Amino acid sequence: MPRKRLGMFGAILLCLLWLVGCGTPKAVEEKSATDHKIVIYTTIYPLADFAQKIAGDKAIVQNIVPPGTEPHDFEPTPKDIIQLNQAQIFVYNGVGFEGWVEKVVHSLNNKSLIVVDSSKQVDLLKASSSEQETGNDPHIWLDPNRAKKQAQAIKDALVQADPTNKEVYENNFAELAKKFDELDANLSDLSAHAKQKEMVVSHAAFGYLTHAYGLEEISIAGINPSDEPTQKDLQKIIETAKQHKIKYILFETLVSGKVAEVIKNELGAESLTLNPIESLREEDLAAHKDYFSVMKDNIETLKKALDYVK
Repeated sequence: MPRKRLGMFGAILLCLLWLVGCGTPKAVEEKSATDHKIVIYTTIYPLADFAQKIAGDKAIVQNIVPPGTEPHDFEPTPKDIIQLNQAQIFVYNGVGFEGWVEKVVHSLNNKSLIVVDSSKQVDLLKASSSEQETGNDPHIWLDPNRAKKQAQAIKDALVQADPTNKEVYENNFAELAKKFDELDANLSDLSAHAKQKEMVVSHAAFGYLTHAYGLEEISIAGINPSDEPTQKDLQKIIETAKQHKIKYILFETLVSGKVAEVIKNELGAESLTLNPIESLREEDLAAHKDYFSVMKDNIETLKKALDYVK
């Protein structure tokens, strides 16, 4: 379950005064035991994974959102904010995904902190899951070519924070870029050999992936999975799904799709799992899953859902 959201931002700042004397944050304890390591905080799992792969053993990477927590409505605790005061780099997704970032960054007393909006150099797509939604879609990491730009922003921040190890970061990023290119090739192959181009997903997380590879996302909930469709939207989804003879509804790992269940039953469809990789569960991390292995699983799911034949 997500952490309970803090009501007023002022309450967080008041709590900071109490928590400052409550001991050293975990990541800072780890840093004190390891010489000269960069401390990096991230907001979502993919960014933490990219940061660790680029930094290698030169950094301690901590993701603020706990494993298995749905991050759309997450807000940090006072302890999280104290930890950010000890970091060298803070990486967030941007595009409004983390509505709390601006207030938190302004509250910090860490003048040397390098703050990275990983979406800054990325071409963004408009949110288009319903008539009610405006603004841009934040789920940019699901397109590997855009994810590569996010990773490059992390690499640049590491070079800025620790120029002595620039070659290490450049080489690690080059290896990571090859993995993004391989993923791009596999997704292009999927698209080229998929008879079905439309897919029904429980929330609008896959717009960048479908846009990049000529597929169509039919989403039940909006950009935020708590934004359920209106009755008009629901009827339109069902009609569209019937028109395209949809056989599968793609559910997620962290969201209970009650409305999606209704649509699945209405269509007589089957369930499959498609992971938006916003956060990984404890069991996934224990099994050494990462961004690329989960995307590989997603491709296998999509091969079935989209009737892949080669």
